[in-house]
Amino acid sequence: MRLHNNAPLHDPDPGQGEAGNPGRSRRAAACVRRPAPPTLRIRGRSGMKIAVVQMNSGTDVAANVAKACDFVARAAAAGAGLIVLPEFFNTLYFAQYWDTAWTRLAEPESGPSITAVREAARRHRVHVIATIYEDAGAGVYFDTAIHLDPDGRRRFKFRKIHPAGVKSLEKLFFRYGSRLDTYALDAWRVGIGICYDMGFPETARTLTVNGAELLIAPYATARREMFQEMLRVRAFENGAYLAAANKVGIEGNWDLGGQSLIVDPTGRILASANDKDEALLVAEIDRARVVEQRARWPVLRDRRPDLYGPLTAETEDVLDAQGRA
Repeated sequence: MRLHNNAPLHDPDPGQGEAGNPGRSRRAAACVRRPAPPTLRIRGRSGMKIAVVQMNSGTDVAANVAKACDFVARAAAAGAGLIVLPEFFNTLYFAQYWDTAWTRLAEPESGPSITAVREAARRHRVHVIATIYEDAGAGVYFDTAIHLDPDGRRRFKFRKIHPAGVKSLEKLFFRYGSRLDTYALDAWRVGIGICYDMGFPETARTLTVNGAELLIAPYATARREMFQEMLRVRAFENGAYLAAANKVGIEGNWDLGGQSLIVDPTGRILASANDKDEALLVAEIDRARVVEQRARWPVLRDRRPDLYGPLTAETEDVLDAQGRA
């Protein structure tokens, strides 16, 4: 395994040849004509250009939304068909404050922020995934990613299932979601996990078992060790593409960490941003690579769900069974 130089996270066994002689093995292999691999035939649109937006947001919601829509226009001009905005793109990261007055930033899906992005998606004929602090009515709030199609219609909605509660105060501001569904986009199936959701291997694996070939991860996280390495592993261990859009720079008392990236199914970074500047990342992705990697590294074939029962049990129940509750 290698975690440097953007290399794939897994290399096939090179072989050692007879009596541990790698040179002889390579020379012998060069003399053998191997049949060409079969051409993969993928129904529907296999290739797609995807864009990830890394941006900073201030206290002016309208200005933040205008900036995001400008990024959408730039991404569309670069040929992207799917554009991912970061978590809470339209507000500063409010969950750093112990003050529920910040709930005033919540908007319904029909509010001005999503309405503006919907118009941008329609104008540029692109798909956009925008994540907002959602007012669901009756005093209930969620952290919600909304996929808007080129007609401005909602294709899919995902609500964060793991509100953070270590350094941030998200559990003070919104409720957790309860679904890990996937959805169709051309020939692809897409799954979304928001920020802390992707810190749990179970999130990405469940989305993959539910059909995901492209994992979308909107973020608003501070500087973190192993951030890109973790997301590369998420892509590799599931044989899926992964696109993570983080915020960057100072928002209130928080220094958001950037390092947004797009990763292929082998864990190789296709595009990445630094931890200081706003950025637009664009990369080509191809579903045939997902099929190839999963044939080469067949974790879905070889997994053993019959042994994974403790993963679906409540933590207290597991401790009780161990006599530690």
